[in-house]
Amino acid sequence: MDPNGFDAFVAAHGTPLLRFAFLLTGNYHLAEDMLQEALMRVHRRWSTLERTDAISSYVRKAILRQYLSWRRRRSSSETPSAAAPDVALPGSDHAERYAERDALRQALSALPRQQRAVLVLRFYEDLDDTAIGELIGCSPVTVRAHASRGLARLRGTAHELQGGQLR
Repeated sequence: MDPNGFDAFVAAHGTPLLRFAFLLTGNYHLAEDMLQEALMRVHRRWSTLERTDAISSYVRKAILRQYLSWRRRRSSSETPSAAAPDVALPGSDHAERYAERDALRQALSALPRQQRAVLVLRFYEDLDDTAIGELIGCSPVTVRAHASRGLARLRGTAHELQGGQLR
């Protein structure tokens, strides 16, 4: 493949890939690190890759694998506090939207890694249970169990927030 094609690939797919990593981690800086590491792996193999449409899937899978194992390899307990910027829709209350997004991020971060990964792959990537199972290495039944348990925990958290903080 054309070496200059790597720059074009990053320009075209970098933002959605970063958003995917952020949804998994809930941490903008960690998401950037994971994306950078995945892109380094792709860059090393760029000349051997044949299909550009499969490269984006390859990077997403690399990010997902890093996410599912990042806590084991993490050597620092330092956590940056900067949050990803939110864009308010016209006519909406920015403070309320920010509070809702922050509550959702907190609820997602409380989920176990497998449940969070399944929910992000299902609702952000719009993958079916079989495809998710192939990516994370489990059966479709296990994917459904992770999704069910994760959604139940999110619903419980949302119910608590509606009764207390948000509404």
